[in-house]
Amino acid sequence: MTEPPAFAGTLMRRAALRSIGAGLGAGVLSACAPRLAASPSPLAPPTDPAATAAPDLVDLVRFDPRLRLDIRYATPANFMHRVLYPVARAVAQRPVAEALSRVQTRAEADGYGLLILDAYRPWRITRAMWEATPPGKREFVADPRTGSRHNRGCSIDLSLHRGGIEVAMPSPYDDFTPAAYRNFTAAPPEALRLSRLLESWMVAEGFVPLANEWWHYDWAEWRRFPIMDVPLENVTAG
Repeated sequence: MTEPPAFAGTLMRRAALRSIGAGLGAGVLSACAPRLAASPSPLAPPTDPAATAAPDLVDLVRFDPRLRLDIRYATPANFMHRVLYPVARAVAQRPVAEALSRVQTRAEADGYGLLILDAYRPWRITRAMWEATPPGKREFVADPRTGSRHNRGCSIDLSLHRGGIEVAMPSPYDDFTPAAYRNFTAAPPEALRLSRLLESWMVAEGFVPLANEWWHYDWAEWRRFPIMDVPLENVTAG
């Protein structure tokens, strides 16, 4: 991700994303999309020749019951104001789940826990977002011809909770103001501290933070896994 645009440009970006949300919404920014050759058919996920690892999606809560969920895309209470997921589940590739479990242990040592906001996203959801977005605003969503790292089960959106209560972070989830950027410094000191604390734990366990979303992390080895379209409700491994 490049450095954040000027404030005026960010306001234009926010307005554009709001208008996209009126149609369906943007859950994945173009920065999340790996640069692959476009699929010859937009009706099927693209194939990445570098993705040689066999998919091994696991339900995060079944894998580690200490993890808590707040899957807003499974409710209308999200940026798009409609239900996108038929079930409130968070699934990810097994190494991602193992790393998150280690982050949870780190968080617990300081009195916190992980609150998972989103993880694996079926490719069909990315495609629907793209199709509902006007062509002039598609820089804000992932192109289904290349897919996103969420489609690989290798991206995690998350925050922290303390005693079951979500902590205050520099901005709300899915916020597209300057406050969402990691280099934003005008947030309350405690919110900045917690965001940086979460980042330190995630980086220590092999995740790469996204510059313009404090909540978004990619598993460092994401390219090993294929772009998938398995419905969330069909993932049964624990």
